[in-house]
Amino acid sequence: MKKYRLNRFVMPLALLLTMSVAATSCLDDLDRFPTNDTTSEKVYATFQGYKEVMAKVYGSYSQVGNDLASKDDITMGDGASADFLRCFFNLQCLTTEEAICTWTDSGIPDLNFMNWSSNNTFISGLYYRALYQIALVNEFLRESTESKVSGRGITGNDATEIKYFRAEARFLRAFQYWVLMDVYGNPPFVDENTPIGKFLPSQIKRTDLFKYIELELLEVQDLLKAPHSNEYGRADQAACWALMARMYLNAEVYTGTKKYSEAITYASKVIGAGYTLKENFSELFMADNNVNNPEVILSINYDGQRNKSYGGLTFMINASFITSREDVPGKNFQEYFGMGGLGGWYGNRSRKELPAKFDEADGRRLFFGAKPNVDNVNEFTEGLAVAKFRNITSTGQNGSNYAEAFADTDFPLFRLAEMYLIYTEAVLRGGTGGDMVTAVRYFNNLRKRAFGNEFANVGSISLEEILDERARELYWEGFRRTDLIRYGLYTSGSYVWQWKGGAKNGVGVSEDLNLFPLPATDVMANPNLKQNTGY
Repeated sequence: MKKYRLNRFVMPLALLLTMSVAATSCLDDLDRFPTNDTTSEKVYATFQGYKEVMAKVYGSYSQVGNDLASKDDITMGDGASADFLRCFFNLQCLTTEEAICTWTDSGIPDLNFMNWSSNNTFISGLYYRALYQIALVNEFLRESTESKVSGRGITGNDATEIKYFRAEARFLRAFQYWVLMDVYGNPPFVDENTPIGKFLPSQIKRTDLFKYIELELLEVQDLLKAPHSNEYGRADQAACWALMARMYLNAEVYTGTKKYSEAITYASKVIGAGYTLKENFSELFMADNNVNNPEVILSINYDGQRNKSYGGLTFMINASFITSREDVPGKNFQEYFGMGGLGGWYGNRSRKELPAKFDEADGRRLFFGAKPNVDNVNEFTEGLAVAKFRNITSTGQNGSNYAEAFADTDFPLFRLAEMYLIYTEAVLRGGTGGDMVTAVRYFNNLRKRAFGNEFANVGSISLEEILDERARELYWEGFRRTDLIRYGLYTSGSYVWQWKGGAKNGVGVSEDLNLFPLPATDVMANPNLKQNTGY
């Protein structure tokens, strides 16, 4: 399947490329574009121009700017501080038992210990990244109406493809609003109808944002291409259904209303769309995971030659290892992880609770090291190195840019295994439209792949077992915080992990931490925004 290399189209877009969101400025400039000789009429004059803009919309997931690692979209110190995946991982995983970071960079210790404030760099980074991509979508939607496309003389197959671009853009905007709803609860809201120029966005309540996203996805599902018919890395109907299933599973958290039956419905749509589990679990997360991968529904695409930022999978892989370890003698970790040069940043590793959830025979247990216990947070060899993501192909070859340590490995935003687990949990929580026999079968499909046989299969399942299975299957993919909140355990003193709340053995923390704060700079600049409780 062709890999949609989004960044190849970015450079000509002078109109969009100069747009940035400054972390120290008000979001009233969110939809304002600077004066530039390249006007929208020039950018959108041809089908190729529309394709280039759409590439920028997608590329905002995997890039921090427009010229490899420079010219950052978002002005806030190190551009990688506003990389989508780097920030998403830090907020969703680093604040749980899945990971802990050695580094003392601003904002990192606060996430390790669940002691953050509204001035945290990475909390601001994800917020501005999501809003930046939403702004890109809004501009694309303004310029891709039928009247504007036809008025520019674009017809036939090209006009039809632009309609698909438009549907995909709406899906990507809905995804980023889901991120904002899940992480911050009550963000500012803008769409293609928002006035351009000096404007203070209004705030939307979490329940209202849920309804907006739901209606957008319900409408856009019929406008997207059918499953498996789009280019790899572009959204189709299955991606839309997968986001709906995920959102419905967490609907009670977001709105106070259970929607487990809807979660079953949309998980079933994805499951019935012809996806199958990748036989080898570890190959899901290797440098050639863009080929022969029947499990991934939608991914963020990376290219070690074309995408040289210090976020994304380059960050996740490099931050996961050090070149050599005394507790794993004789192993060259640069070769094992496929990152040469300056690769091996010795930052993130597991807390002891994550590897303890695995049986030794579980093929998903991808850890190295001799000391699971973390006595000293700043010592990388305390806690196990996580080898889930690597820049090595399934045939043992290095990625395309081993020398500079940039990754080719793509990140799965949605994959079939998650849909199996959503279906199973929603059935156990009382959703209709599914059955327990099927739920157990889906659960055992994952167990069978993990162990290579049926000896680890189960005859019945509890909700607690599903939570643990989600940890084993989905660790470091950005789910854990959301999962623990759904189970009422993220802030609770009844379930603790090492260094939760800043205590070595872990303590409960304030329930206010179930939501991250809106960035202080934005709240101060926009009187329409009310800060989340506790900040």
